[in-house]
Amino acid sequence: MCGWIVLLLWVGLVDLSVTQQTDALTWLNYLRNRANGGSYTQNHGNHYISAEAENELVEVECPLECDCPSTYPYAMYCHSRNLQHVPFVPSRMKYVYLQNNRIRGITDGVFDNATGLVWIILHMNQLCSDQISDKIFAKLPKLERLFLHHNQLERLPTGLPRSLRDLRANHNAISSVSATALRGLDRLAELRLHTNTIEDLGSALEPLQSLTILDLRGNRLTKVPENLPPRLSQLYLEHNLISMLPAGFLRERPELRFVRLAHNHLTDDGIPPDTFNVTTLLELDLSHNRLEKIPTMSTRLQNLYLQANRIKEFSVSSFCRVVDMANYSNLRVLRLEANKISPHDVSPKALLCLRKATTIYL
Repeated sequence: MCGWIVLLLWVGLVDLSVTQQTDALTWLNYLRNRANGGSYTQNHGNHYISAEAENELVEVECPLECDCPSTYPYAMYCHSRNLQHVPFVPSRMKYVYLQNNRIRGITDGVFDNATGLVWIILHMNQLCSDQISDKIFAKLPKLERLFLHHNQLERLPTGLPRSLRDLRANHNAISSVSATALRGLDRLAELRLHTNTIEDLGSALEPLQSLTILDLRGNRLTKVPENLPPRLSQLYLEHNLISMLPAGFLRERPELRFVRLAHNHLTDDGIPPDTFNVTTLLELDLSHNRLEKIPTMSTRLQNLYLQANRIKEFSVSSFCRVVDMANYSNLRVLRLEANKISPHDVSPKALLCLRKATTIYL
């Protein structure tokens, strides 16, 4: 006791009101830094705390399993820690990184203290749909990014918040998406569901009025999904079982620029006339299908991939309806290798039609 009295006398006069309002950790840091000539900041009312002590308080609030560096006060790094559960999330957090762990479920209320979360990164875990509480994300009105890829999900979580802009659930075991799963997500701009086992999406995509990127590669789709969002810019449908395309589905989406349909079962009969003769399309991938002729393309198209089909002839009219100095195709890249045509099958008119091409593979 005498030692403390001597220490206080050596430090100098102290405002007793401060001692009554600060906890033990703050008070000890106050004494230590005062003795060492440290600086102070006023924080939380009349509490006086050194910068060093404030950093220590931030670190104390962080879960032991994670890192919460003071240089990034709103981020909590818990990735690659062999975790089996989601740890306590402090209320100030906006970005939580939980990828590459062994988390199987998310219990109710785990995010309730941090309603300002903007990013939740949970890919490469062992998440199962029946171990995620219903509407666990519904209480997060500012959530924009939710990464759930490379897990064991059989369906999308329920009650996703309207604020969501980027949802990734690829590399799971999702076989269907209910009509209500994406309801209310009118701000969602990017949806990645590739490498699942989805056979049909029904009307699930209809609410996504802001969607610009849709990735459905590596599923079991037999047709192009219905009700594709009107603002779609990039559509990825490679490695499915699609044999026919709906008439006019590109004309109804004037912002669609990139379409990839490689590794499907498309035939000439499955493509309606002028399906790809739309001026907005810039890149089209029809490689690794069963086509025997080149479909009619818009002269505005820039990149066309037709390799590994069954094409038997090079038809200039597929690229240019009229061939002269004023009419030509804007194609830069044309791939036709692994078909049944050779350079000898190409008409001299093709040089005039494809004058902008920098790469042609036959």
